[in-house]
Amino acid sequence: MYERNLTIVKGNDKVLIGLYAIIIFIGLICIYSVEYKSTDIFMQTLIGFKKNYSKQFFFFGACCIIGIFILLVDSKLFTASANLSYLIGIVLILATFVVGKEIKGSKSWIPLGFMNLQPVELCKIFAALALAKFLSLQETDFSKPRSQAIAGVIAFTPALLSIAQGETGLALVYFSFLIPMYREGLPPGYLIAGFSMATLLIASLLLTTTTLLTGFTVIAGLLIWFSKRQFKRNRNLLGIIIASWLFCCAFVWLVVPFVFTKVLKGYQADRIFSMVGRENPFLSKNIVVLTEAQEKEKKKKSEKQDYNVKQSKIAIGSGGFVGKGFLKGTQTQGDFVPEQHTDFIFTSVGENFGFLGTTFLMLLYLALLLRIVFIAERQRSTFSRVYAYCVAAIIFFHVVVNVCVTIGLAPVIGITLPLMSYGGSSLITFTILIFILIKLDADRQMVLR
Repeated sequence: MYERNLTIVKGNDKVLIGLYAIIIFIGLICIYSVEYKSTDIFMQTLIGFKKNYSKQFFFFGACCIIGIFILLVDSKLFTASANLSYLIGIVLILATFVVGKEIKGSKSWIPLGFMNLQPVELCKIFAALALAKFLSLQETDFSKPRSQAIAGVIAFTPALLSIAQGETGLALVYFSFLIPMYREGLPPGYLIAGFSMATLLIASLLLTTTTLLTGFTVIAGLLIWFSKRQFKRNRNLLGIIIASWLFCCAFVWLVVPFVFTKVLKGYQADRIFSMVGRENPFLSKNIVVLTEAQEKEKKKKSEKQDYNVKQSKIAIGSGGFVGKGFLKGTQTQGDFVPEQHTDFIFTSVGENFGFLGTTFLMLLYLALLLRIVFIAERQRSTFSRVYAYCVAAIIFFHVVVNVCVTIGLAPVIGITLPLMSYGGSSLITFTILIFILIKLDADRQMVLR
C-alpha cells in the first residue's frame, strides 16, 4: 500500500499542481480584500461561513478532497464513463428548465441549499471527456465530414441549451473546443469560415447594413472585372466569387439581425453596440412597445452596465504601476465595483498590486497554459492529448474574455476568471478539469480509449 501511494505522489505533475495552488491562493486573498472590513475578526469570519472568502476557503477544502479522490481512482474510469457522464450533464442542463433557479436573468442554476449548481459550467468537463473519447476511437476518421459533424454535436449541444437558458456567456466557452479539434485534424477551412463570420459580425457593428451590402457588391464587381481573363482557365472562379458575395450579403442581411434579435437579449445587444458608439439598429425588432416604466427600466440597466465597466477601469487604472497596497484600494473598500468578488475579481489585483501584479498574474496563467500544452504533447494516448487541449482551450478562453470584459474591450457576458473568481461551481469545475489531466498524465504510459 505504501509503495502504491508513493507511486501516485511521484507520478503527478508538481509544476501544474503548484501553479494551480498559487492562482487559487491569489484568488482567496483578492476575495478577502474585496470584503475586508477593519472591524472583522479574521478567524471568526473565516469559520463563520458568512463571508464569500470564507465560503471560497471551504470550497477549496472540498476541491482538495475531490483532487485527491481523482488521483486515487483508475484512469480507465474517465474513458469508461465519458459518454455516460456527458449524458448526465445534458440531463442536468435540461433539469434547470424545470427546477432551475433564476439568477441575474439566467435560469441556469439548481439550488442545493449550501450552494447553487450551474450544470452548464459542470458540463464543460463532461463535454471534454466525451469529445476526447470520440476522437480517440479507432473507427473515428476525423478527416470525414460525418466524424466532424458528430464532434460538433458533442461540443455545441450544451452551448445551444445554455443559450436557451439565457446564459450566452458560458455558451461561447464551448467554441473553445474548436482548438483541440483543429489539433486533431479539423480542416483549416472551418476556422477560416469562423474567422470570416467573426469579421463580418464586427463589420456589422461598425457599419450600416446598406453600406456593407454596397461594399460587397462593389468588391465582387471589381473582382469579376479584373479576373475575367482567368475565367477560361478556371471555370469555377466566377462561381466562387458569386457564392462568396451571396454568403456575405446573406450573413449581414439575415444572420446578423437574427443573432441580435433572437439569440441575444435586448440589453445584451444594446451593450455591444454601445461599445462602438452606435445605437442598436435592431432595437425596434427587440421591443415592440415600450411603456414609460419599461423605458426607465431599460435606461437603468444600460446605465448600470456602463457603470460596472467604468468603475472596473477606474479601479485597475488607480493601481498604477505597483498598486495601492494590499487592503488599501479605495475603489475596492468603497464597494464601487459591482460583482468584484466574481466576474470582476481582476480589478482587485489591478488596484491592490498594480501593473506589476496583473502582469505577474497573466504570466502565471501563461505558464499554466504552456504547461498543459507541454503535458498534452507528451501523451501516448489520443484521449489524454485531446482532453489536455480541451482543458487548455477552456482556461484560455475564460482568461482572455474575463480580462477583456474588465478593461472594457468586450461586453459584460458573465465569464469567471479561472481559479480566482468566487463560486463553488466554477472552482470545482476547474479543479476537476485540471486534476483529471494530472491523473491522465501520471498514467501516460497507458494507451487509453
